[in-house]
Parts: sequence; structure tokens; C-alpha cells
Amino acid sequence: MARTVRRRYHCLPTKRESLLRCEKPVQSPQDVADLLDSQRYLAGEGLATAVFLALDLAIPLLLEGEPGVGKTEVAKALATATGRRLIRLQCYEGIDSAAALYEWDYARQLLHLRAVADTGRQTEDELFSPRYLLERPLLSALRAGDRAVLLIDEVDRADDAFEAFLLEILSDFQITIPELGTVAAPSPPVVLLTSNRTRELHDALRRRCLYHWIEYPTPSREVQIVAARAPSLPLPLLREVSAVVGRLRTLGLYKSPGISETITWARALAALGLTRLKPDAAATTLGSVLKDPQDIEAVSAMLSSLVADAADHDQ
Repeated sequence: MARTVRRRYHCLPTKRESLLRCEKPVQSPQDVADLLDSQRYLAGEGLATAVFLALDLAIPLLLEGEPGVGKTEVAKALATATGRRLIRLQCYEGIDSAAALYEWDYARQLLHLRAVADTGRQTEDELFSPRYLLERPLLSALRAGDRAVLLIDEVDRADDAFEAFLLEILSDFQITIPELGTVAAPSPPVVLLTSNRTRELHDALRRRCLYHWIEYPTPSREVQIVAARAPSLPLPLLREVSAVVGRLRTLGLYKSPGISETITWARALAALGLTRLKPDAAATTLGSVLKDPQDIEAVSAMLSSLVADAADHDQ
């Protein structure tokens, strides 16, 4: 049985982390919006304010919304724009602390035991030292501190036990390793959690976070978003594609298309040489925007009218 050492263990930045460029000054929500805009992520006032407060107050931010509205992209854009290291923990059913926090390198520990077998000296402290610790995303983020953006992605896919396990990290930015003691972040990392709301998260987790719900953009806003990501695409095509996708999201489909599907569909149509949306081309490329056969079948029956309405709206 490993001996518990009661001491506080502060993680120091590695040489690689110390070479990260300094973050740009963020003094207002508008600064956040400008930073995200530099990464071609167009954030509304509410989202920019939520991210600013998460940075300023060092409180985790929970982003909820339908799949495909750009929750994960917030963390990616923020990390790139501020020069922080993005550390992503992808949640899934059955995830446990070993996959999220740390594991011991048992193979190297065994080699060490064999190497000192004949010496008879004490090896317990050596076996359970940081050099045999395999860091997983949560421990890496604590070690990096404010040099990191920790993305806990799709936390709603994990179970209740894992959600409870996160509480110490989200409130105190520390964890306890029995063999080492308390591991505390030298400074809090930026923490963003995302949820598609496939299940309701517990109040204990919500209370530890700021909160923002990301809606699907309006068609006009989506045109701006797609144009920022794919500036070479014809504007009339973008307007018509965004109008049709906006209508598709109101049909109660099994899998409503996200913004990334809008971009993919517009690119697919442009690759076919189109500058305006045509019913036959829309039908043959429908798999670019819809990912379920029943959805495709249902939409195919009304696609001509959807395209015609979009063209009329663009006049």
C-alpha cells in the first residue's frame, strides 16, 4: 500500500510553456470579441461578455446549446488568440478519473523495482514520484495554470460520478493524489465546459460556473459567419444556403444542421461551379448538410419550395 504524503505540491511550468507568447490585454467584452474575431469567430455581445467575465473572475464558463452552434470553437479561438495552450478533455460515457486526471507509469515503476532489487533500499517514495506520473488533461491544465485553456467538451456525455469528481477542480483548481498530496494550480487556468444538453447537469456543477446559452444564428448572421470562414464563396450563394438551413432547423429534424454543415454545403455547391442555389444541385449535395437518411428523405420532398423561397427572399 502506498504511503500518503501530506504536502502541497505546486506544479511549475515547463520550458515549452514558458516560451508561449504573452496573451493580449483583455480589458472589456469588446476586447474579447476582437480577439475571437481575429480567429474568424464572430461572437455576439452576450457570449463576449460571458468569456470576458470568465477570464476576469477566473470562474469556469459553461456553454450550452444545440450541436453545431460553435461551443467548442470558442475555446479553440480563445486559446489561439491569447497564446494559451489548448488542453481538451473529450467526455464520453464511462470516462473515469484515470482517463481524465492521471495514471501511474507501471511499466517504468516495475523496471525501477527490478533495478534496485538487490540493493535493499527503500523505494516507496521513489516509485510514487512525479517522474512516474502520466498526466492526463485535467492534471496538465492544473500544471499549466493560466497558460492554458481547459476545454471539458460535452460534459453531459459523462455520468453523475464523473460530474461530482470535477467539483473540486472547478471550485478550488486543485486535486488530491494520495501518493503525492494536494496538487494545486499556480494560477487558475481558463476553463470552458460545453454541453449539448443530452441530460440535465447537476446544480452543484452549474453553481461553480458562469453560464451562457448559444443559439443558432439568424440567416443574416450566419452569412457573416460563413463569409468569415470561407471568404471566396459567392455572396448570393451564401445568402440562399443560409436561408434554407435556417428553415431546416425549424422542421424538427432528427439532426438539425450546425454552422459547420452550412459551411460545408456552401463549399460543396461552389466546388460544382454554382453561384446561386439550384434545386437539382441542392438535392445531389444534401448529404453535405443533413446526416440522417430519414431527414434527407423528408427534406427532399420539399426542397424545391425551400430553394425557391430562399431565392425570392434574396431578391
